Amino acid sequence: MSTYVNETDIRYQGFLKFAELVAEKSEGRLTVEIFPSSTLHGWSDGVDAIQGGVADISWISADTRLPCYRVTSLYPAAIDLTDQIGLDSAYAELIAPEAANVGLIPVINSNYSYDQEWWFQGPIDSLSNLDGKLVRSIGPLVSMMIETWGGQPVFIAPGEVFQSAERGVVNGINMGVATYSSWQLWNVMPYMVNANLFYGNIQYMMNLDRFNSLSEADQAALLEAGKESEIWLQPRYEDWIDGQVGNAVMKGGGAAVSISAEKRNTMIADIAEKWTPEVDGACGPEMAGQIRDLFAAHQK
Repeated sequence: MSTYVNETDIRYQGFLKFAELVAEKSEGRLTVEIFPSSTLHGWSDGVDAIQGGVADISWISADTRLPCYRVTSLYPAAIDLTDQIGLDSAYAELIAPEAANVGLIPVINSNYSYDQEWWFQGPIDSLSNLDGKLVRSIGPLVSMMIETWGGQPVFIAPGEVFQSAERGVVNGINMGVATYSSWQLWNVMPYMVNANLFYGNIQYMMNLDRFNSLSEADQAALLEAGKESEIWLQPRYEDWIDGQVGNAVMKGGGAAVSISAEKRNTMIADIAEKWTPEVDGACGPEMAGQIRDLFAAHQK
C-alpha cells in the first residue's frame, strides 16, 4: 500500500489500523505493508503504479483516465460532515464503474474534506483577490479557483512544498492541515485562511485483477477493513487536525482567519457555476446529476 502521508501524520495510524484489521479479518491470509512519504511513486502516478504492479493499493490523484473522478473528487460545496463516512461511501460507489474501466476498485476513502485549506507567507486582504500571487494547486478545480481570484496556480507535490515555499517558488499553498503540519510548513507559511470551500475525497484504490484473484472471504475482509478503519480514524483525525491548526499558528507566529458563511457561499456559487460544464462534460449529464444530488443531500 502506497501513501503520500508520512509517519507523523494521524492518517498513517489509520493505515496501520487498516492493516491490522485486514490481517484479523482474513485470519492471517493477507498482509498489508505500508510505504509512506511517496516512497513508491510520485503524486500523480497512482494509476500507473497500480496498473504496473509497483503497488497493490495507492491513493489516486486527478488522473485524466478517470475523468469524472478527476473533476468531482474535489468539488466546490459547503458540506455538513456529520455523516462524512456515509457521504464518502456513496461517492465511492458512484465512481466505482469508472474505476473498474481502468482496472481499479475503491478500497478506502480519505477523510480529506475536513482539512483542505489555504496558507500564505503573510496576511492577505481577501482570498478572492490573490493579486497575482503564485499559489500551490493540487488539481484542475483548485487551479480554476486560483485563476478566478487573480492568482497563478503552480503544481507542486506534497513532499516538495516546503522547499518551494522556502525558496519563494510559491507565495501561498492550498493543502490539507494534516499534510501541512506533518511537513512542518508553519515555518514558511504561517497564515491560514479557513474557508471550507470543498468536498474532497482522495480515494485509495486497488488493482482490480489482484482483488478478483482473492477469495470472496478475503475480498470482504479488505473492504470491511477499509470501512472500519475509516470509522476508527474519523474522530482521531478531526481531533488531531483541530490541535494541529493551533500548534501550527503558534509555532509559526502567524494567524488563522475564517471567512464568513455569506462570503463562503458567494465564492462557492461563483466557482460551482463555472465548474458545472466541466463536470457535465467529464461525467455525462446523468452521473453529474447523481453526484450533485449526493452533495446537495449533505449541504450545510
